[in-house]
Amino acid sequence: MKIAIFTDTFFPDINGVAQTLIQFTNYLDDQNIQYKVFAPDSHSNEYVSNQIRHFKSFSFFLYPECRLAFPNLLRIKSELQDFSPDIIHVATPFNVGLCGVYWGKKLNIPLVGSYHTDFDYYLKFYNLHFLSKILWKYMRWFHRPFKKLFVPSIETLGQLYRHGFSNLEIWSGGVDCKTFHPNYDKKAIREQYGITKKYLLTYVGRLAPEKDVNTLMAIAKTLPTEINEQIQWFVIGDGPLREELEHQAPSNMTFTGYITGEQLAQFYSASDLFVFPSPTETFGNVVIEALASGTPVIAANSGGVKNIIKTGVTGYLCEAGNVQEFINAILKLVENESLRIQIGLEGRNYALTKNWDQIFINLLWHYKDVIEGPKIQKYA
Repeated sequence: MKIAIFTDTFFPDINGVAQTLIQFTNYLDDQNIQYKVFAPDSHSNEYVSNQIRHFKSFSFFLYPECRLAFPNLLRIKSELQDFSPDIIHVATPFNVGLCGVYWGKKLNIPLVGSYHTDFDYYLKFYNLHFLSKILWKYMRWFHRPFKKLFVPSIETLGQLYRHGFSNLEIWSGGVDCKTFHPNYDKKAIREQYGITKKYLLTYVGRLAPEKDVNTLMAIAKTLPTEINEQIQWFVIGDGPLREELEHQAPSNMTFTGYITGEQLAQFYSASDLFVFPSPTETFGNVVIEALASGTPVIAANSGGVKNIIKTGVTGYLCEAGNVQEFINAILKLVENESLRIQIGLEGRNYALTKNWDQIFINLLWHYKDVIEGPKIQKYA
């Protein structure tokens, strides 16, 4: 099997789409499966591979980590014909993704796609909700040629089904439980970063409107004083609101910028709670990373996170934007160490079921089904 992947974001970009795709291509490398990625260039040129064709690009205003590229159509056609893929997987609905759809249809190469980002929900946070009907019309048109459209959660599948999408399949996210685990030296991590407060609460993600970081700020400022004095917040990530947030943040909140890999895993492991108010996740990569690290999650009861967190078992779900519900959940867990430990263990056990290898094996079976086409049932 030879696979062509068209995406408007790829490693080393830091977002769920890019991280999922680099896990997938690493798996394909391990299995000696041939692939070619067509993607925009990134802010960094640290990741170079003969299997990736980069195009000049600029950031998309609504989602800067997704970049708008300027692909050369004839060059793409030539490379596709030379590579001769069995299937094209389109991961994003922007310029590079459009090229994948165009040449898939022109060259009669089977097309599949994946839906990772709830752009419709994003519109609300940028005062662009009046564009909702236009956006859904475009999304239906863009995804119509796909033999299968992979979605990361049951919640997203239901949303797309209600909007008239078809050929939907679940392609759940996974987590690297060897990197993200609860067994790092928590005392050493606290000493390294000068954390002296009793409790460490962490947020990981973009600092942007659609993550509802204003609710995060309100939570940090509204916690009862006697508890707040014992809490150190670490906000890990970057984005357009970082400067504004740092200006208004309480004194017990530290901003680190983006952190990845083992260093990020150490922060999760050392944290007592992971607080994540974002209502716009189609899956929630950072949520399952926290669970893999044995850290209870308090998150918005919205999007794909609803399918990961089971209230009272692996964490707590709160009404999106409801500051008091988040505070009540935080207080319940910081004041009950045995419950916090039990929920951390349950979260780790759940994360262990989200093995990337099995997830990608299932995806390849779906590819095989598309490539071979519908079976004709023979009757005696």
